[in-house]
Amino acid sequence: MGHDIQPPGDSPGQAPSKLPERVSGDEPLLAARVHRPSDLMRLLVGILAIAVVLAIAAFAHGTTSGLEQDINKGAGGAPDVFVKIAGLVSSIAVLLVPVAFAIERLIKRDGLRIADGVLAAVLAHGVTLATDLWVANGAPGTIQDALTQPQSGGGLTDPVHNYLAPVIAYMTAVGMARRPRWRVVLWMVLLLDAFTMLVAGYTTALSIILTVLIGWTVAYGTLYAVGSPNVRPTGQTLLAGLRRVGFRPVTALRAEGVPEAADSGDRGRRYIVTLEDGPPLDVTVVDREQQAHGFFYRAWRRITLRTITTRRSIVSLRQALEQEALLAYAAIAAGANAPKLIATSELGPDAVMLVYEHLGGRTLDSLDDEEITDELVRSAWRQVRALQSRRIAHRRLAGDAILVDRSGKVILTDLRGGEIAAGDLVLRMDIAQLLTTLGLRVGAERAVAAAVEVLGPDTIADCLPLLQPIALSRSTRAELRRRARERSAREREAVLAASEAARQARAEARAQANLEPDRKVARAEKQADKKAEKRALDEALDEAREEDLLAQIRHQVLRIRPQAPVVPVRLERIKPRTLVSLIAGAVAAYFLLSQIARTPLSTVSEADWRWVAAAVLFSGLSYVAAAMSLLGFVPERVGFWRTVVAQVAGSFVKIVAPAAVGGVALNTRFLQRAGVRPGLAVASVGASQLFGLGAHILLLLSFGYLTGTEKSQSFTPSRTVIAGLLTVAVLVLVVTAIPFMRKFVSTRLRSLFAGVVPRMLDVLQRPMKLVTGIGGMLLLTGAFVFCLDASIRAFGHGDVTVSYASVAVVFLAGNALGSAAPTPGGVGAVEGALTFGLVAVGLPIEVATPAVLLYRLLTLWLPVLPGWICFNWLSKRGAL
Repeated sequence: MGHDIQPPGDSPGQAPSKLPERVSGDEPLLAARVHRPSDLMRLLVGILAIAVVLAIAAFAHGTTSGLEQDINKGAGGAPDVFVKIAGLVSSIAVLLVPVAFAIERLIKRDGLRIADGVLAAVLAHGVTLATDLWVANGAPGTIQDALTQPQSGGGLTDPVHNYLAPVIAYMTAVGMARRPRWRVVLWMVLLLDAFTMLVAGYTTALSIILTVLIGWTVAYGTLYAVGSPNVRPTGQTLLAGLRRVGFRPVTALRAEGVPEAADSGDRGRRYIVTLEDGPPLDVTVVDREQQAHGFFYRAWRRITLRTITTRRSIVSLRQALEQEALLAYAAIAAGANAPKLIATSELGPDAVMLVYEHLGGRTLDSLDDEEITDELVRSAWRQVRALQSRRIAHRRLAGDAILVDRSGKVILTDLRGGEIAAGDLVLRMDIAQLLTTLGLRVGAERAVAAAVEVLGPDTIADCLPLLQPIALSRSTRAELRRRARERSAREREAVLAASEAARQARAEARAQANLEPDRKVARAEKQADKKAEKRALDEALDEAREEDLLAQIRHQVLRIRPQAPVVPVRLERIKPRTLVSLIAGAVAAYFLLSQIARTPLSTVSEADWRWVAAAVLFSGLSYVAAAMSLLGFVPERVGFWRTVVAQVAGSFVKIVAPAAVGGVALNTRFLQRAGVRPGLAVASVGASQLFGLGAHILLLLSFGYLTGTEKSQSFTPSRTVIAGLLTVAVLVLVVTAIPFMRKFVSTRLRSLFAGVVPRMLDVLQRPMKLVTGIGGMLLLTGAFVFCLDASIRAFGHGDVTVSYASVAVVFLAGNALGSAAPTPGGVGAVEGALTFGLVAVGLPIEVATPAVLLYRLLTLWLPVLPGWICFNWLSKRGAL
């Protein structure tokens, strides 16, 4: 909790009682406005609620119509006089209440809140107008029926009330809901207004709910965008709170004056408080906004991790205070060195403080390597042993949670996220975390040796299955990733140095040989030089390769317990990619089913089966072209027909993985099994992918240009193509201008195409190979384009067709979208893109829909069974 800071003391000859009660000038100034995570959470919840209401309106038509009938029946018995009086009162109150609150705030000189409310009201008004236009002109009929009522004079009521939503946004933004009296008045006015509009038939129940949600959501979106006035307690508030619990503070120094004491996450603001008499205090202040910090990370961990109990993502300040106090007392009772909690108190309705005895010391992260002795490491393990003897889990044994005082005693801090009566899995996770934390500082050997000495070999061996990044803290995972990047950079530099040395050696050898005129001898020497270079690169890579820290820890433990379990425990319930795939798959399934439902059976029965047969042939030709495009970038000898079979097997793989991932992995594995070295196999597939990407872009631009010139006398591209090129150029500029996006893209491209350039130099020495690869790519694109064109002609019956250039543009754009889509095979994304594209180039929707479905049936779904057979056949023969 504390740090090696000498707190301000009394000067000689000065009475303690005369010292000023003030906060040290070193306290950082609090920002006037803050972007509160709680506002962002409410914004997201509001958006989700709006989506749910619209979904109910779109798909639960029977329920909404039944609700409207019930409301109309109930409203029929209300006296007209009462309805008119209530309507008059509510319409006046809706305008007067906000004005009255604004006057009160202006009297109390809180005009910024009024400005926030006015801005929120203006934005809410704009959103309501946009929603009304969308419902009137573009929304499905079911949504329009659920949100509007027919009027006696003709027309429909407004889907969203243009005056009520701004009032709600204003009231929410200015904070009326946080004041009890105004909150009661607010709800009475809203309920009265909603009642009168429903009874009079001017609106529907879903329209009222949508209006309230829009106003509420826009208000919190505005507050998060512009920031809310900072109401966090200051140091003066802290001093007043300490006086209320019996202390006599003199000064309070923010611990952020020391770099290693900076705030981290939701752990609160920390102060070192000097008293008039007695030792100083360590005080932690926690407010509601700090409680909300990290909410999304904690919620995601709670969703994705299995069999691990985690604290609730949102807890009240009272619960947080009680949790930390309980853990502080439990840790000391267990015999561990932990900060002693001596007082707690609330600092108003939005903050609490926890008062500890002052601990002068430094964190493990701030110590130099030579200061971390074996005795200090063993002492850290003894503290963990004390906690685990009473089933207490710390849950965050990172370097900044381990404090070392001036005498060398180890103290465990940051107990707020801990757990009492913890299960075995959580206790083992603590051991895995501390092994990694200490290993990062003193190495795997010393960390494991000290752990075995204190806890015993069996206990340490049991934690091996939990030595995986997902079980560690976020800061530890970040440090492991940083070291992994440095390790990769060192390996890459070693390989480049070995390659340069081998190149210089060959150059010197040629210079000494004086260019042997015999071609056969020169060719043999060149082949020998290549083999020598590959051998030198492999040896350099083997020498430079380093184990990551977690692997080193495993090896150290296995030396002591060779029979220890090493299979990782499955901690993840669901991975991010799986979740995205499930959501995208559900959307795709809905899209496909809706497409199929709109396609009458008569359309299928009237198809021209000659063109269907042609589409089948072009689909089969695509596998031969895919084999050519791969083998063209593999100088080694690989069987052609077996490669064709591998491409058919890829039809099965891309159903169980995204197309851009499954095909690359299968081809790389196939080339390795065919005798190509792993690094060269990856480079060959990368070269094929790189040339394929370039060819795809060039073909898309070329066919797009031709499409724009088909109906014009001058050979100039269409405005659509120019707009598309400008859009791409803007996106490229944005990516290259933003540092983290530029780094992300360059890192991914570098890892994907690493080793491609040397591989291409090998391919260029065999022109026929390069011709085969490029020809295969062009043939592959042509086969798919002709397959799609034949599918169109099968349902167009020769009367409705589009040009080959237009079909090519639609296919290339749809294929690019399918590669980027997270769904297996691009399901849903490709169908939507192809259908939309064909309709855009002039094909009727009645022809485009069955044509796209036939094309996807032939190129995606029907090849799955042959692909599965080929995959098993190749696997049994060791080719995969």
